[in-house]
Amino acid sequence: MGSLSLSLTDPQDQEISISSQKLDKAHLLNLFKCQQNYLNHFFHNLDISQTLAFTETLLKAEGTIFFSGVGKSGFVAQKIAQTLVSLGIKSAFLSPVDALHGDIGILSAADLLVLFSKSGNSEELLKLVPCAKAKGVYLISVTSVTPNGLTRLCDLNVHLPLERELCPFDLAPVTSTAIQMVFGDTVAIALIGARNLSKEEYASNHPAGRIGKSLIFKVKDVMKKKDELPVCREQDLIMDLLVELTSKGCGCLLVINDEYHLLGTFTDGDLRRTLKASGEGIFKLTVGETCSRKPRTIGPEAMAVEAMQKMESPPSPVQFLPVINDDNVVIGIVTLHGLVSAGL
Repeated sequence: MGSLSLSLTDPQDQEISISSQKLDKAHLLNLFKCQQNYLNHFFHNLDISQTLAFTETLLKAEGTIFFSGVGKSGFVAQKIAQTLVSLGIKSAFLSPVDALHGDIGILSAADLLVLFSKSGNSEELLKLVPCAKAKGVYLISVTSVTPNGLTRLCDLNVHLPLERELCPFDLAPVTSTAIQMVFGDTVAIALIGARNLSKEEYASNHPAGRIGKSLIFKVKDVMKKKDELPVCREQDLIMDLLVELTSKGCGCLLVINDEYHLLGTFTDGDLRRTLKASGEGIFKLTVGETCSRKPRTIGPEAMAVEAMQKMESPPSPVQFLPVINDDNVVIGIVTLHGLVSAGL
């Protein structure tokens, strides 16, 4: 099989070459550097005034913000729509093909339709425009090639500067879709600030994911309590508590008084160390004689992710935290295993 060798030169006079028989570290690094240069061209030449007008239009939208595109631009449009939805902004993707076969019925005069297209001349989008206009929809084009058909038909236009595609043929949409994604996601982040979206509001839109759990779950939501607690009194003999130490799955005992005030903790590690140091003398030792009197603790209203951070903090990591109220009364215990099982 003969080799295929192609090359192009970027603005920094770096040569991109592709060979069907050779791929090495230098070639790959050169490709990434060239892509970086093309992305820098976008950043240096983007019209911020256009971008501000676009962002303000989205911010003031009274209806739903629909995104549309064909091919790879369509995938970008879908992703940006989903990002806005995750921010609590009414948004959706509208397939230009399906729109012409009934889905355009979802559009109303209060809506926006953002059309992503590198060339601005996609036949499917050009056919969609007059139909959307007839419904009174505000139209926005986001394109890279000028002039183009969409900019002459839309109410607002944004130009995304594209020097060329990284593809040696300057055909495969890899740089153009990268700048589309960067543009859309950056605008989305601008909308977070403009809408004063809080962490809690963002988390409420991601309740099942790690993001949401870390911002929503509190210690009281993941702690063991009541009969699940491995509690004992300081006068109890260590050897009488082995079942309690191992059966509750916490790896420790919470040493309390009659009012359930926390006096200390005794871990399975303490058991091993005491057995090594005392030998048969362990049969006469009480928990109070060997327990830790100043354990790390946490309150029930603290965030669960804070509990994990506290467990991992110096001087050494721990596997559990007693949960106490303002009166130092034990009301629960949170374990590292429990936090991981909760998806944190």
